[in-house]
Amino acid sequence: MPPSREPNRQSAPSTRGTRLRQRLAELRGPAVPPQPLDARALAALAANPGCRRRAILDGAGVNKAVLASALGSPSAFGQSQFAFMRGNAFEARVKADGGAELLRLVHEKLDAGAEPPAGGAVPDLGASGPEGRTARTALALREATAAGGWTLLDHPLLALEVAGSPAFLEPDAVVVHPDGGWTVVEIKSFPMLDGSADPAKVGAAARQSAVYVLALEQVAARLDPAPEVHHTVLLVCPKDFSNLPTASAVDVRKQCSVTRRQLDRLTRVEDIADALPEGTCFSPELPAADLTAAVESVPATYAPECLAACELAFHCRSRSRAEGAVTSLGRSLRAELGALTTVSDVLSAARGHTGDPTDPTVEALRRAAALRAEALGPPPGGAGNGAAGHNAAAPDDRPQLPPPARRSPVEQGAAQRGGRSGPS
Repeated sequence: MPPSREPNRQSAPSTRGTRLRQRLAELRGPAVPPQPLDARALAALAANPGCRRRAILDGAGVNKAVLASALGSPSAFGQSQFAFMRGNAFEARVKADGGAELLRLVHEKLDAGAEPPAGGAVPDLGASGPEGRTARTALALREATAAGGWTLLDHPLLALEVAGSPAFLEPDAVVVHPDGGWTVVEIKSFPMLDGSADPAKVGAAARQSAVYVLALEQVAARLDPAPEVHHTVLLVCPKDFSNLPTASAVDVRKQCSVTRRQLDRLTRVEDIADALPEGTCFSPELPAADLTAAVESVPATYAPECLAACELAFHCRSRSRAEGAVTSLGRSLRAELGALTTVSDVLSAARGHTGDPTDPTVEALRRAAALRAEALGPPPGGAGNGAAGHNAAAPDDRPQLPPPARRSPVEQGAAQRGGRSGPS
């Protein structure tokens, strides 16, 4: 009887995962440590799911800031050292005394009907390596849920699979309620003035928190019964211009739905890696020409929004402008132009040289060009002075402004009495 091949089939996923990790290490470069993904990077990746360049670089753990400097387009993206130190000092104040103030804010803003926290548990989440910390966090969450009291998890580590590779995420805090529910806490150093903060910064914090909620849902799904992961997170900020903490409840259901859908659409990292030329490497130690060729071998989808979210934005912007891509002018304009992907194609269609006249986009472009020409009129001195047979100046049919009206003696006297001399 032939031996069973079942063990080989069971080990296939493990072999494929090992092969993928080796391939990503080759792309990153020999002896180059991987750059871990964080929630901010995942939120930016989900906002631009069509960019394969960012997907493969983040999946391989490439340090994009170092890569941008090696390409000659250093990025100013990132947080200042002063803001980083201020944020750490404020977070330490919020979590002082075993997180008593933080638990009080969670009780006040999110769970006022529960028993007030007299003193919550703060389990030790230390372990060796990211996998060990992730397992220790899952164990602490399970024990806190079964205990039925207030528990504060300080900087837990969560895992979320993104495009076929795991991403390890570290929220500021996760609070376990007495009823077993889990809440993400995001601590920011920007102020909350009169109970409200900068909407753009709140929106960025909400998208970042939504990634943590999705990772927590995967942990909760492995428990029986699965605890509730609240889709209302707690945003803690300094109150007014002081260093006193205040908080606001932020509903992230919309952000969770959008992020989940965008992450599901991402092309798997292994598919992108298989399409790359043999020997492709993104090590910053390579010569500039070889490194540029390696980066350009992966298609990118640049948009002006990348300037606030990606370290390679300056490099991609210069390439996009050199190619005349309309995406460099904004995603909304790119969506309006349909199949016209370059500026030269748009101008050629507007001038009537190319394009299907029945295409609504081409028709709108030509109508806009006609209106512009009608508004500007022929240039002064006539059109086509350099062409034979067109030396005669064309009549200027642009509308002329009426001459200024002459003031009556009464108006002139009133102007002089008001301190004005001469026409206004």
